[in-house]
Amino acid sequence: MPKLLLTEDQRQKLKDPIGQLVTGPPSECNLALKRVQDEERPRLMILVGDTISRNALSAGITADVLILDNKEMRGGAVEFTHGKARLFRTVNRQGTIDLLAWEAVAEAVQSGDGAVLVDGEEDLLTLVAVIVAPVGSVVAYGQPAQGIVIVRVTAKKKSEIQAFVDEMGRAN
Repeated sequence: MPKLLLTEDQRQKLKDPIGQLVTGPPSECNLALKRVQDEERPRLMILVGDTISRNALSAGITADVLILDNKEMRGGAVEFTHGKARLFRTVNRQGTIDLLAWEAVAEAVQSGDGAVLVDGEEDLLTLVAVIVAPVGSVVAYGQPAQGIVIVRVTAKKKSEIQAFVDEMGRAN
């Protein structure tokens, strides 16, 4: 199956947040995310990562789409109930975006009530989520040892992320 490959230069660039960095413990991050949800009323709320998803859901934040890999900081994740109507299973290896994984994220976003369960790593699927989400949505992901990143999906942000993805390598 074709896949996109992250270059070393891109790997370094992704160490910087692609949206608004909210630092602090989960309680502070959840307050900021809840504020965004209540005040901005995003079209979709998409959470990428097991830790942010578990913490946000336990804090009463409603997510439309979750992208999970059952890992936290490369170790095992704490299990939690996500309650999503539709499950999409896919494979995505570290440092890649598998095109079947892209399709799974797109289907979950289109369904508006889905969880993408990834065998491998979900990190780069954040980029896919921004590209396929409707303008006015929010994609949030964890920034290790710092907090969370809140990405407001605008036409400009979608274009910026698409340009980044277009520069990725290709493999079969």
